[in-house]
Amino acid sequence: MLRQHSLLITLIQPLKYLTRSSLGLMLLVTLGCTSITSSQWDQRYGKATPREITDTLPRATLTYYKDTKPIIEQRCVVCHGCYDAPCQLKLEAYEGLLRGANPRKVYDGTRLLGASLTRLFEDANTTAQWRDKGFHPVLNERKNIPAANINAGVMAQMLELKKAHPLPATTILPASFDFNIDHAHHCATIESLASFTESKPLWGMPYGLPGLSSSEHNTTMEWLAQGAAMGTATEIPAVVQKQVEEWETFFNAGSLKQQLVSRYIYEHVFLAQIFFSESPHLYFRLVRSSTPPGKPLARISTARPFDDPGVSRVYYRLWQDPSSVIAKTHMPYSLTPARMKKWQQLFLSSDPAFAYEVSTLPEYAPDIAANPFVTFAELPINARYRFMLDEAQFTIMNFIKGPVCRGQVALNVIQDHFWVFFFAPENQSTEGNAKFLAENSKHLRLPAEAGNTLLPMSNWLKYSELQKEYLAAKAAFVSKKIAAEGGLELNEIWDGDKGKNPNAALTIFRHSDSASVHKGMIGKAPKTAWIIGYPLLERIHYLLVAGFDVYGNVSHQLLSRLYMDFLRIEGEMNFVGMLPEKDQQPLMNYWYRDAESHLQTYVDLYIKQVDAPNNTRYLTNNPQQELYQKLRAYLGQASQSHHNISTKKLPARKLALYEKLQSIRGTAISFLPQTTVIHMPNVGLFTLVHNSAYSNLSSLFGEDKRRIPAEDSLTITRGIIGAYPNSFLRIEETEIDAFITQFQQLDSEESYRALKDKYAVRRSNPQFWAFSDKVHQLYHLSEPEEAALLDYNRLENR
Repeated sequence: MLRQHSLLITLIQPLKYLTRSSLGLMLLVTLGCTSITSSQWDQRYGKATPREITDTLPRATLTYYKDTKPIIEQRCVVCHGCYDAPCQLKLEAYEGLLRGANPRKVYDGTRLLGASLTRLFEDANTTAQWRDKGFHPVLNERKNIPAANINAGVMAQMLELKKAHPLPATTILPASFDFNIDHAHHCATIESLASFTESKPLWGMPYGLPGLSSSEHNTTMEWLAQGAAMGTATEIPAVVQKQVEEWETFFNAGSLKQQLVSRYIYEHVFLAQIFFSESPHLYFRLVRSSTPPGKPLARISTARPFDDPGVSRVYYRLWQDPSSVIAKTHMPYSLTPARMKKWQQLFLSSDPAFAYEVSTLPEYAPDIAANPFVTFAELPINARYRFMLDEAQFTIMNFIKGPVCRGQVALNVIQDHFWVFFFAPENQSTEGNAKFLAENSKHLRLPAEAGNTLLPMSNWLKYSELQKEYLAAKAAFVSKKIAAEGGLELNEIWDGDKGKNPNAALTIFRHSDSASVHKGMIGKAPKTAWIIGYPLLERIHYLLVAGFDVYGNVSHQLLSRLYMDFLRIEGEMNFVGMLPEKDQQPLMNYWYRDAESHLQTYVDLYIKQVDAPNNTRYLTNNPQQELYQKLRAYLGQASQSHHNISTKKLPARKLALYEKLQSIRGTAISFLPQTTVIHMPNVGLFTLVHNSAYSNLSSLFGEDKRRIPAEDSLTITRGIIGAYPNSFLRIEETEIDAFITQFQQLDSEESYRALKDKYAVRRSNPQFWAFSDKVHQLYHLSEPEEAALLDYNRLENR
């Protein structure tokens, strides 16, 4: 009887949205309390017909673009975006709402065969095609009448379920809620919804969070009752349209040289959210089309950007992306006249000193297309490296935010906190470097060419042998090159063009199965650092961005992870190679405590074989910290970050408090989640980043066994770090002393809960949404270009 009562509440709620459906609603209630079949829905409201983007709803007064988009963004998209949207219900665009939901997970590290591609805007053009791919509607697709739109719409019913069954009045939500990121998805269809509401009455939407306010709920429900009309999106301003036309003309010039250059640019910026300064929040994507500029865009969709397009001539077009901007995928990239001029100078200069010819366009065969050192061999190395280096944060961010907007397989290969530097382009683009790459391109083959292989280990052995051969050849080349130059100097490192380019130093934070990358050297000195040159930067991109298939099978993902080990080690060895020879092996031993024995093979093949004088003078017994200090001074402004707490001039006592908090070590840190966002009223936003320590990262498995909590560290930053906040705190400036004291004394889950009782804005807090809105407002004020919607799928329930 209690279950039937729960269902009755859910079904009776729509009465206030109906004008003449009382009899119909009574019939609906009698259809059954465990399931309602499609035929029963058909009898009441007619057969379902997929809603298309072109459908019009003449009686609608409320529309998505005019009325409900901000509500859906702030209350729904914060959980339903990117590949890890629950039930693949991607709500960052109206088209995703029409597409609906699918119970199959995109992130699946166990599948033996690659999954069907289900990328919104790419892998189907109509709602009917999405239905053929296994997506079911969340909007009513029967008669467009209020009764049907509410009763036969999953979204409407899930909102009503939350209103009928709000969160329990407890600080910690009951165990019936499952907040495990990998929990089983319960993707209710309209036919199974009655059973779902009986068994999980508290699982209305927003899931595990407070319900919408009365005004938000009423507006959304009225919009749904009217048919959930789309309305009209903002038109592209004429000044932006002119820019689009100019850039499409640039990308599609007819020469072989321009076609190869455009292919190179496309394969590196295909994930970018391109914008123009005249309209900075209107975003475009560079896509391949079978039609030229001036004709309707006919998008070419392939699993990877270098896959065969299936047409004789590819055109590169700018497609306006209507999606809401979400932090876990947001990678803004501006196109300006200055950038076009720079690219023309790099790739298309008429200066005889930089002249080169493109004799033929490369094929799209996997063994060629997956190897950029073969595909783009005729493009100058300096142009390629400069192109990537000028926007190095974006280049690295593709690896962090691209196809793996989350993914343990891809990201447990990196430390929780490390710095990245780059070799100077003038030292990477000599004639000798070009010859070395040409001779060793066969050693730089990447797993992407193997696709969804079923033989990961045999392929790994093949690529590991290629890597060994490459490291041996690189050691010999580097030794000879440095000796000829008179010895290793700090000027081997890119200085950001005398500090003018802020991409010269980057900080990367890993947050379990997600990560973030920021300009400058943030936080205290990390355990490790990388130095990246052109070949390494290009391989990272083609391994984990252009060549990574998030829909791929377990073997593809495993092979990509294993190969990334090689690249991490190489970046770390480049850094260690800047230190005195006597300190190199001990430091690598410390970084790789208890690692598999095969690791030493790669170290021996490179570090122990490089024989070149080091002219950098070290005066202390801690050369790693000394090198960090030298790099900070050498890079100047390029080493700075607005995220550092010392960026703004602070009173000595306040700065000392922040430093005291950041210096906490040991047990207390272990109770913190990965990221904690703090709002200090009248001061701003801060993030506490918990950096977990490991003995080594040389194995895909057993990560927990390699944890060393006693070595964990804490970074406190200004602003937002990470796209997935785990906890929210609200601390008055006058409470910082007391907060630090209580934090230092954490020694149990109970003491952590007491800390949160005093300062936290938990997911169960009735004021959660007001706090969320404030955080987003401050985020956009402080970082207008990079700010985007945060994701709440990882908010803790503690």
